[in-house]
Amino acid sequence: MYLPTHFAEPRQDELLRLIQAHPLGTLVSHGADGLDANHLPFLLDAQAGEAGTLLAHVARANPLWQTLTEGAPVLVVFHGPQGYISPSWYPGKQDAHRRVPTWNYEVVHAHGTLHVHEDEKFLRRVLALLTRTHEAAEPQPWKMGDAPADYLAEQLQRIVGIEVRITRLVGKRKLGQNHELRDREGAIQALDARGQSPLAQAMRDALP
Repeated sequence: MYLPTHFAEPRQDELLRLIQAHPLGTLVSHGADGLDANHLPFLLDAQAGEAGTLLAHVARANPLWQTLTEGAPVLVVFHGPQGYISPSWYPGKQDAHRRVPTWNYEVVHAHGTLHVHEDEKFLRRVLALLTRTHEAAEPQPWKMGDAPADYLAEQLQRIVGIEVRITRLVGKRKLGQNHELRDREGAIQALDARGQSPLAQAMRDALP
């Protein structure tokens, strides 16, 4: 990933926060058939391993878990808020018209090794943690015990557990840091006015 110094995000706690806030990751792998990408909701276990672990599951019919060797290197990409930035939003444009459009975004690249788990204990733990996390805000959270035992057992037979042991995190926050303060603030106001509050807040957080 091209990473100019002013866009680099070296804070590990911030990278972990972005992963937790935007858990749908793109798992990029390279097997016998070449490059492959799978889009999976991941659960981050920041305390496992030296740099954290990502947990997920795939359909048993997905060839991913059969075509890669144990411990194969993979990359998981997580995207935070993103969006188009018009030069018209920059007050500085009115002075010299020397502004161009751009795209602002936050992204985390999690490098690691892939490990496959077929045992039911692992699968139940991953599913329980995933549902507990994403059902937490519901007035009546769904839990695995709500499903009939035979139905749940049947569904468990149809999936395989995935573990990515993180070896390195690389983060990029391209949020206008290369522009003067008044232009950054102008873009933030325009994003807020257009209902793009998450990106506006990310840019606001990146202000000096």
